[in-house]
Amino acid sequence: MSRDRSALGAFLRSRRDRLTPSRAGIEAFPGARRVPGLRREELAVLAGLSPDYYSRLEQGRQANISTEVLDALARALRLDEVERAHLHDLAAPTARHRTASPQAAQRPDPGLLRLMRTLDHVPVLLLGHRGEVLARNNLLTAVLGRPLEPGTSFVRFMFQDPVARERIVNWADFASATVATMRREIARRPYDGLLTTLVDELRVTDRDVARWWDDHTVRDYASVTKRVEHPAAGPLSFDIEIVCAPHEPDQRLVVYTTEPDSPTTRVLPILASWNAAPHP
Repeated sequence: MSRDRSALGAFLRSRRDRLTPSRAGIEAFPGARRVPGLRREELAVLAGLSPDYYSRLEQGRQANISTEVLDALARALRLDEVERAHLHDLAAPTARHRTASPQAAQRPDPGLLRLMRTLDHVPVLLLGHRGEVLARNNLLTAVLGRPLEPGTSFVRFMFQDPVARERIVNWADFASATVATMRREIARRPYDGLLTTLVDELRVTDRDVARWWDDHTVRDYASVTKRVEHPAAGPLSFDIEIVCAPHEPDQRLVVYTTEPDSPTTRVLPILASWNAAPHP
């Protein structure tokens, strides 16, 4: 049995629309153009496919798609590694995606927890594949201004808590990357009902999420820079690094690293001690 192909067709259209004939290295086919991107026929020629076959792909009418066809489309569309993997996931048969109890709660990986405890001088967060908080240290809560207890959703914090937009100076960059990462996760787990429900809810309630979702950008978890304006400590700057355990690829340790002797590095111990002290 094949899966729903509408997501595959939408992704192909979005990548085709962004690639002009000149960028693709071909002469534009004659005739008036309504959009600057490639026509279906042009992409079919680039990928070595018949126009009819490619039309069936984009319209979701082609059940089985070979690896060779997907690789040819990835080359023609000049997809990067993450986009290529995303294309293959969208085209994968149903059986490949069915997993045991996709709704089951994740347990924090003991090795990642031990690593987190050795990094108590910087903010650290352990996330599950839906963006659930599995663990975090006290410095993380001090920097972001919310307790973010295990079991809460970091994705919901990003989009539904005004503190996230207030404190994260480059919130739009970070939030759009979060949406692109969720799109990647949904392609990996199309039958994860909790993940699908979360995305559908955010697309309805948040115009930014809807806009970023519709551009079909995909990302894997990657290093990014986060700038935070703390009400007591002032401006903070972190390079976000991701650590995964080989046997727990669905969990990611998010480490807020700092440059040696930077203003952020110098102020973090003060912030940690202030956060640990009793307050009235």
